[in-house]
Amino acid sequence: MMLCLKLTLLTLLIAAPGLLVSGENVITCDGDIHRLTCDRGLIWVENSLYGRTDSSICSTAHPPLQVTDTSCSTSISTIAERCNGLSACEVNTAALQTSDPCKGTYKYYDTSYSCYDAETTVICEHSYSTLECAQGGYLQIINANFGRSDSTTCSSGLPSGLTKKTNCYASNTLSTLATLCNNQQSCTVEASSTIFSDPCPNTAKYLSVSYICYEI
Repeated sequence: MMLCLKLTLLTLLIAAPGLLVSGENVITCDGDIHRLTCDRGLIWVENSLYGRTDSSICSTAHPPLQVTDTSCSTSISTIAERCNGLSACEVNTAALQTSDPCKGTYKYYDTSYSCYDAETTVICEHSYSTLECAQGGYLQIINANFGRSDSTTCSSGLPSGLTKKTNCYASNTLSTLATLCNNQQSCTVEASSTIFSDPCPNTAKYLSVSYICYEI
């Protein structure tokens, strides 16, 4: 029988953007659906492990030899790559090709993540904007896209032909913006295809960014 645990570690009802709303931990047996959700705020994965560090978790219907090795775990980045910046995320662990840290042992996924009130900014193509953190905080980009996902944003004065394509995503947006802005107190960015590439020529694009501010 598959097991999925969600444990609330901390709840701080804070209304300011970029501050922690809650800390969560999810454990999902190998082969099951790994679900991360934020009732409020956006997901930021702190740590995700695959393996076994406890003999009782996900042990039902498995012989002792498959659950006794509790020094078996490896850190993975897949969950963060798929879920950061979303309010809800489901990952089918059966489809993940995670390297096996201990063959013969039945394993599970263990993810610790936080839900943050995030600041969201939209910058129309060829425009600039400054992302900044007040009170000495530092930027952490959690989600970003340069392209177009709806027909109304940054559409004023434009012909409909330039805004009708709404499945437009530059795959390098998050990594590029993270390199430019992460761990800075402020960061001025331009919504431009010379920076993020052009995922859809002849379409008016914009840069959408979700970020949090953290303190060291």
